[in-house]
Amino acid sequence: MNSISQIPQNISEGPQSSGVPPTGNAPPSSGPQSNKRKNNPNMGAQLPPGNRTPIKQGPLSGAQSGLGDMDPENVPAQLKKEGSDWFAIFNPKVQRVLDVELFHTLDHNSVVCCVKFSGDGKYLATGCNRIAQIYDVHNGQKICVLDDTSVDKTGDLYIRSVCFSPDGKHLATGAEDKQIRIWDIRSQTISKLFPGHEQDIYSLDFSRDGRFIVSGSGDKTARVWDMVSGELLYKLAIDEPSQKDAGVTSVAISPDALYVAAGSLDKIVRVWDTRTGILLERLEGHKDSVYSVAFSPDGKTLVSGSLDKTLKLWDMSHCGRNNSSQKNQAKTTLNGHKDFVLSVAVSPDGRWVVSGSKDRGVQFWDPITAQTQFMLQGHKNSVISVALSPTGKLFATGSGDCRARLWRYYDEM
Repeated sequence: MNSISQIPQNISEGPQSSGVPPTGNAPPSSGPQSNKRKNNPNMGAQLPPGNRTPIKQGPLSGAQSGLGDMDPENVPAQLKKEGSDWFAIFNPKVQRVLDVELFHTLDHNSVVCCVKFSGDGKYLATGCNRIAQIYDVHNGQKICVLDDTSVDKTGDLYIRSVCFSPDGKHLATGAEDKQIRIWDIRSQTISKLFPGHEQDIYSLDFSRDGRFIVSGSGDKTARVWDMVSGELLYKLAIDEPSQKDAGVTSVAISPDALYVAAGSLDKIVRVWDTRTGILLERLEGHKDSVYSVAFSPDGKTLVSGSLDKTLKLWDMSHCGRNNSSQKNQAKTTLNGHKDFVLSVAVSPDGRWVVSGSKDRGVQFWDPITAQTQFMLQGHKNSVISVALSPTGKLFATGSGDCRARLWRYYDEM
């Protein structure tokens, strides 16, 4: 492993990799101690198996399958679907209940670091170098470009997180210049700035009522902000002396707005109480940095994705009730990606967990069986971000190949 000042500096690989800066894929370090470079050239897509059902049922241990090792040219026709520059392989070990198709391709001028749908599902926001863009989901047309023209134009400035306010009137962006900008979408102007973070902003999430927003940064903190007053409500710091590489890579607010979960470089997922700022849970089990966290729609499950190539599902139904001698163990581990898991999301009905990886693949998982329904290969580089529409059977992917793509998934007839 090579030693550099950021980790992992260049998750995007493939044809575009020479032009991909130390962004556009995942957060760097929280300081000089994070001098690890992970550079696995194995870019094949692997996959375990899949089915359906809601996320809230019983625990399972993870299973692994060799779908990613199958030669697409030799996969039986009934297990494969192909487009002009993409393909999906369906798991032969489970009943096929989904189909997938490409809906729109959204070309960008740089790495697409993040994708996020609006609450009504009508719009998709993307973040890349210097700008956030908003697209009409129905026709794929770009309708808005948000660019802070007051910023020095020298060098790169990647937008690492985008998030719509629940009412759809604002877009929050988090960037490498440590600033959280709240944009008025209609006027395309900045209505608020939340300063204070000491390193890059990697993740943002609004509460469902829009009253507050949470940010996660390489400075080893998550912060809770009041959207009306702009006041910092809580600084949720990882200040354990033993955790030197604890930059926060991803944050998520539970649907009931009672909890904030944060994944970090130190392999741990932490959960705080939003009403008190008290740390409730330290979820340990990943063997490498955690890069993405997401709550299920009912809030009873938390999903995490890690550089250890796995996803884990954690039971949140008893959050904060465990005593110090009881560790909250992951109830399910999802094995199958061949490289870093960079982004995770949960479908609005809780039936599917979706992951994007440095192996360029997207996988749709059944959280009950720990099996994959299908593996999608639709990018020429790392899949840095995945998002599911809250209102319909659409999902989006953002990649180091300078593309965002909109896909449709639907029940197979």
